[in-house]
Formats: sequence, C-alpha cells, structure tokens
Amino acid sequence: MASLIKRRKEIIQNPRNQQNRIAREVVVSALEVAIESANPYKLVMEHVRLEDSNLIIDGEEFSLNKYKNVLVVGGGKAVGAMAEALEDILGDRIKEGLVNILTGTAGRYRTRKIKLNEAGHPIPDLSGMAGAKCMLEMVEKSKKEDLIICLISGGGSAMMTLPARGISIEDKQKLTKLLLLSGANINEINTVRKHLSMFKGGQLSKAASPATIVSLILSDVVGDPIDSIASGPTAPDPTTYRDAIEILRKYDLWDKAPETIKNVLENGLAGILPETPKPDDPIFENVRNIVVGNNLMACKAARDRLKNLGFKTLILTTRMQGESREVGMFLGSIAKEISSSGNPHPPPAAIVIGGETTVTVRGRGLGGRNQELVLSAAKCIADRNGICIGSIGTDGIDGPTDAAGALVDGETLRRADELGLDYGKALMENDSYNFFRMLGDLLITGPTGSNVNDIAVLCVYA
Repeated sequence: MASLIKRRKEIIQNPRNQQNRIAREVVVSALEVAIESANPYKLVMEHVRLEDSNLIIDGEEFSLNKYKNVLVVGGGKAVGAMAEALEDILGDRIKEGLVNILTGTAGRYRTRKIKLNEAGHPIPDLSGMAGAKCMLEMVEKSKKEDLIICLISGGGSAMMTLPARGISIEDKQKLTKLLLLSGANINEINTVRKHLSMFKGGQLSKAASPATIVSLILSDVVGDPIDSIASGPTAPDPTTYRDAIEILRKYDLWDKAPETIKNVLENGLAGILPETPKPDDPIFENVRNIVVGNNLMACKAARDRLKNLGFKTLILTTRMQGESREVGMFLGSIAKEISSSGNPHPPPAAIVIGGETTVTVRGRGLGGRNQELVLSAAKCIADRNGICIGSIGTDGIDGPTDAAGALVDGETLRRADELGLDYGKALMENDSYNFFRMLGDLLITGPTGSNVNDIAVLCVYA
C-alpha cells in the first residue's frame, strides 16, 4: 500500500533512539491501514450490488421494476466517492442526483448522472446552502413510486445547511463558530443544528414522503446514532427545541447567539413552530438507514495490522470522548503502565482507541483535538524509550489545520527543549500545531475522502 502520510520516512526517523523509531513505524503503519479500511468507494461496493433488476443493499432487496425513478441526494466528506461507486453500480438507472462534497475535491470523482456540488466545512457557506435547497426541491417533487438513495457521511451537517426561515447564513456561521470553540460534543452541536434547519432532523424524509428512502451512511459519530450523523436528515429526531436551548445555556452561548436564532428556538419551544419528526411519525415507514462503515471497522483494521506485526493488541474503546488533553494524559498513563508492569499486556503491546474528543479553546494558538491529545500525553511518557502514541482524524483534517494529527514518543519533550519550544505554553495556548510543526511530527495526509471519527494508537515496543 502506498504511504498515505506525507514525509513518512522523515517522521519515523526523527528520534535518535532505534526503539522509538520502531515504535513510530508501527503506529504510522496501523493508522494508515485504519484510514484505508474506511475507503468509501469500497464500502459502498461491499454493501450494494445489482442482480438483474434487484438492488440488494445489506441483504435487503429493492426491485427496481417497482420504482419509476431513482434519485440520489446527500452530502459529507466521503460522499464524492460514495456517489461514484453508486453510479458505477446503477449507471443510467439513476434519473438524476445531486450531492454536496467538500470544496476543492470535485476533480477527484467521476460521475455523469449525479451532480457534484462543492460545499464548505466546518463553517457552512452559500454553495452548500444552495445544494441543500436543490436537494430538498428534488425530493419534494418525488412520488410514492420513486426510490431516493441518500448518501450521508461526516461533515454533512455543515455541508448541507439550509437555515430555518428568518435565519441568515451569516447567523448560522456565527453560531457554528461559537459551538465549535465551546467544548460541546458533536451530539450536542447537532441537536442545536437540527432545530435551526429545514433539512436536518428527519426533515428530508418528511419532504420526500411517501417515496421510499434508503440512506447509506458512513458514521463519524461515537456509537453510530443515526439521528446525529450529519444531523440525521432521514432519521427520526428524539431531541427537542428545549434540548437545543439548554445546550446553548450550558456552554454560555445563549446570550452570544444571534437574535434570529434565539427567536426560532423560543418559537419552537412555545409550539409556534413544529417540532422535528419523531420516531413514531408514519413518514419513516418507507425509510431505511444503513450504516456501511464506522469507527469500529477502522479500529479492527488497525488491530489486525498490529497483531500481524507481532504485538499483543487490544481495542480499548471506540467511544473515546471527553476533553482532549485529559484523554491524552489517560493514554499516556496506560503506556507507562504497560512499560512498567506489563499490564494489561507485556511489551510488545499496542492499544487502539477510537472516538472523538473535544477541545475547549482558551488560548490563541493553532491546533486540533488529535494534536492536543498527543501533546498532553507527551509528558507522561517522557524519557521512556520504545513508546509512541499517535492520533489522527480519519478525514485527514484535524481542527482548522492541514494536519490529520501528530505523534509523540519518549524523546519528544527532550527534542522540544533543544529547539527552545515551551511545552507548557503550547498546551496552555492550544498551540499544538506549531509545536509539532517545529518538531516535524505532524501527520499530514490531506483530505482522505473518508470520515469515521478519530483513531489513536499506543505502541510499547520494549
């Protein structure tokens, strides 16, 4: 397999100690395999096939002879490759389609029937809004005898924005920035988003009813809650306007939110605006939501690679959440425990962890949750050879940076001291990116075209 991580050789060779270099090689290899396992094109091909006139998705048959039209909509970081795969399967059986993909990636994909509309992330933009509006109009025209295939992946919430009436795109952008800096987790952020949208929280299904909808979903949310992945445009929404308001108050954002947003939420709470569709709504009778890839699948791929390399390996969890720096210290303490006592496995041992942490931004630096996680772990493993901890976003994007993540070993802080880098200040200022940039220890892949949360690998070679 070709290297996914740029400057791979140099990153591995950065430490002087050979045990640290070996540990780095192991971690980088496992992370690359994890990303490759989440290839959206391959996942769609594995879950969808056409036999005569029967479309078989995850074992369920849909006779295309029953449907007058096949339409395709959707959005997210992985949807370009998903659309390409679906079109390779169905070809001209697709009447029309439109999906929102990440800005700057349209040239990667080949589609004829499905239009690719570039959209901004993580801050929503006008292009994404225009695409979402076109999709909503497309499904509103559908009939009972139509089949709508919705492609959904992480990033879809920002990339398929369609603000509720009275809310401008500028107001949505302002609130999005506030939420991303607040420390709120993705489920909380998406609860707010669903109640400020005409598209999310099952409202795409409502617009398409009574057509049949099949959603193919690449999950980027811990635990795979269908209603939260891309804010669940085709899923029932168990959350309420009250929940959204309480989340904004919890993170001290209510008074900072634009008045138009507060008005919509207050009107929803008062019953002036309708709630999002709930699980007992009959509009979901003809809706199937199918997860084709997730974090567990990628963690298993990393685990298998580590076992093949001779490491005793454990997937600790795929539900890693919490403040990045606290999770990083926890992982560092596990590495120290393995090195000192051989618990839970004696070296050579490796631990795989999946999920998604959060960063409460207090400083003015530049970084991402994966970079901050491993930065906080560095102190725990300082001066211990043969240990490496690496963490990446499987989409290749960690916060507002060009890095997917970073890695550390027992020499990291010593090398930083030699370069005059202030570890404590970097952590305090949320400046992990510049810290690792100076060390040459950033993991850079570019946008991978996938997204199944974050993966961290902890390796204790000796």
